[in-house]
Amino acid sequence: MSIFTGAGVALVTPMNADGSVNFEKMKELIEFQIANDTDALIICGTTGEATTISDEDQIECVRFAKEVAAGRVPVIAGAGSNDTAHCIELAQACEKAGADGVLLVTPYYNKATQKGLILHYTAVAESINIPIILYNVPGRTGCNIAPKTVAELAKVKNIVAVKEASGNLSQVAEIAALVGPDFDIYSGNDDQILPVLSLGGKGVISVLSNVAPKQTHDMVMNYLNGDTAAATKLQLEAIELIGALFCEVNPIPVKTALNLMGYEVGACKLPLCEMEPKNLETLKTALTNYGLLK
Repeated sequence: MSIFTGAGVALVTPMNADGSVNFEKMKELIEFQIANDTDALIICGTTGEATTISDEDQIECVRFAKEVAAGRVPVIAGAGSNDTAHCIELAQACEKAGADGVLLVTPYYNKATQKGLILHYTAVAESINIPIILYNVPGRTGCNIAPKTVAELAKVKNIVAVKEASGNLSQVAEIAALVGPDFDIYSGNDDQILPVLSLGGKGVISVLSNVAPKQTHDMVMNYLNGDTAAATKLQLEAIELIGALFCEVNPIPVKTALNLMGYEVGACKLPLCEMEPKNLETLKTALTNYGLLK
């Protein structure tokens, strides 16, 4: 069974000035997302700055999101690590905190072999009972999950999906051909939502959804309901904004965008820093053209 169909938001983690998590603001963001038809909340993934948040705060964010969501949408917890033992601890803690599933990025820096990836993910899967979404983003991790490896991992009962952010549509097609219809594929790139859906994808795990949740949800649902023209219009209308949201490393632009829109989510934690002035102007222009700034 799918964890979700549609657009799941890779939610930013709002911060106070001292670097602590602003839970009051997180509640506001979650309510904004649910009111605008977001289909799932992804907590403390890449966009949520998991790598610079303590394990304790990460688990508390999951617990808090689950409490606020109150069963209205699934809560998927980022629980990846490049240390398998640590990944198991995080995944188990997220399960205890109420997560409906976990998103596990490929081990970064270590450059695991394909055999190592199979052993890593299988060990984590055997340690928990909730579903796992593999997260393939080789541009950030230096490690790609090959299609045949995804197909092998799809045989593990609670590994149910992959977030594909390689940008390689040929790879997505190969995965789809190998895994069959019971294994879900989510686009990890907002500029490739429709291409991935055309290959049988179930939706997107989205940065764009932070600022445009209704439009991102509608883009997916229009396509899945057969209105490809409406879906295509939404995809193309968002291209300039998507580009601006990635003109510097995520989540710097999307947190800046939310602050410009008045949501006061705070700064990113170091080593992520303020945007360069030229890129900030690019972002402001894109937000204005999309109708999110006046």
